[in-house]
Amino acid sequence: MLAPGEILVVGERIQAVGSVVERPKNARVIDLGDTTLLPGLIDVHIHLFLHPGAEDLQTVEESVPWRTLIAASAAQADLMAGFTAERDMGTEGAGSADTAVRNAINSGLIPGPRLLVSGNAIDILGGHEDAVKYNPAQHVLPNADLANNATELIAVMREQRKQGADFFKIYATGKDKVIDGHIVSPFQYTEAELAAAVAEARRMGTIVSVHAQDDPGALFAARAGVTSIDHASEISEETMRLMIEKHIPSIPTFAVFEYFAEHASSAAAAERERAMIAIKVAEFKKQMARGVPFAVGSDVGPFPHGTQAHEMTLMVQYGMKPLTVLQADMIEGARVMGWADRIGQLKPGYYADVIAVPGNPLEDIRVVEHVAFVMKGGTVVRQ
Repeated sequence: MLAPGEILVVGERIQAVGSVVERPKNARVIDLGDTTLLPGLIDVHIHLFLHPGAEDLQTVEESVPWRTLIAASAAQADLMAGFTAERDMGTEGAGSADTAVRNAINSGLIPGPRLLVSGNAIDILGGHEDAVKYNPAQHVLPNADLANNATELIAVMREQRKQGADFFKIYATGKDKVIDGHIVSPFQYTEAELAAAVAEARRMGTIVSVHAQDDPGALFAARAGVTSIDHASEISEETMRLMIEKHIPSIPTFAVFEYFAEHASSAAAAERERAMIAIKVAEFKKQMARGVPFAVGSDVGPFPHGTQAHEMTLMVQYGMKPLTVLQADMIEGARVMGWADRIGQLKPGYYADVIAVPGNPLEDIRVVEHVAFVMKGGTVVRQ
């Protein structure tokens, strides 16, 4: 860490970094005082189209235009909190509307992070995001695009790509339960089906990431070569070995589980969430000990946008060193997004995505929850 530190920004990129940099004539100087400068934060698991409240009812009661406006507001909240790059892991029934939000941000119409979007997640009939609890006669639409085999997976992926998806999210496991102290969820796609999806994504020059709570779904995904396993709440030694070998990061998403526990509808529901957290924490420690790579994804949406830096606080609380958490967020996050050559570091040639926090995050990671300055692509968006 440089102290003091200066960054020379020209246009949208960093030109120089050092204790002192040569300042061009007439350069604008922004003195941020006794703060710590960091690369912009990265969240690789968000839901712009969700907000606190009943997720299933949001997709039934709220129109897609209304939800798109909510998503635009959420994107701004995340940017103001210091998140300059994010991966939207499913619109939860709003189809390719996230493409419009991404494009509006990229064209300067609205403020927001750099986005990669997936459109709807992909699910099986009767699976994790299908509308299974409603009166079947009402034909309530699912919150995902349905595909029941490899052929249908490829067809859905091609349609999503046509509509603007940057990558694909697949539900590798279904609804989860805690039984006898273990997380149990059914796998939704076979290894061969996931391998077909990964191969098709590679043909299109992109990637697949999966929602997977446990094995065998997570194991099938690791064998298939997905880019990340999101949640990874309870996985086997073999799955961890493959994740290390293939450099597939685990994305714990602690923050959303904590929020669900604290805002549960009943004592029984709260107890279930606390049991899930206890298992996840033990698994997190095991994965760290084995050397599994990690990225930071909060699953924000069900809890308020702009507050998800708390995920990093929780990762430290559960045993990860602050420096390792920052590396998981910025270095690994940039790699997951395919942008390791342009974001996640304060280096010449990288985008000038810079934040300032009031203190040293290596001593107290909680300062990342109190961002005081945000620059994205050389433009100050918060000071």
